[in-house]
Amino acid sequence: MLKRDIEVFKQAILNEVEGYEFYKMAAYNAGDDEVKKAFLDLANEELKHVEWLKDAFKKLSGNPEDHVKLADIENPPSPGIFKWENLQTKNASLAVSVFGIGMEMERASVKFYGEAAKETPYEAAKQLFEVLAKWEQNHLEQFSRAYDALIKDWWSDQGFDAF
Repeated sequence: MLKRDIEVFKQAILNEVEGYEFYKMAAYNAGDDEVKKAFLDLANEELKHVEWLKDAFKKLSGNPEDHVKLADIENPPSPGIFKWENLQTKNASLAVSVFGIGMEMERASVKFYGEAAKETPYEAAKQLFEVLAKWEQNHLEQFSRAYDALIKDWWSDQGFDAF
């Protein structure tokens, strides 16, 4: 594996740790218990992503036979405990801000992994980075839907109801 590929993994793990800390901070500041739980679920999912990335890195840098197994991975595991449709908040400003920042983090990750996939000469690494780009794109789409729903509440709180 190239040094650049190793750096991609290191950055990916750091990104997930930063996401964990960000969602944990958001949970701490949430006044609503349901919102707090939602942010803690997101934080815990980020920790699962860290473990998945560490395992993938070991497989990619270890035995070449593991490359085939790694290439077969469609999506990193998700606990599936966070239900976007259940997110209701009395503090729409916090939720809109968190999801807005989350969308930017996901958008940057999609670009990061897409570029990494183009730059690596190793097929196994390329396939993994493409999986990670899809993973982050899926998160971006989920965040966008939540943001779109929450922004209506936020505008209403600001006194800008639709005409």
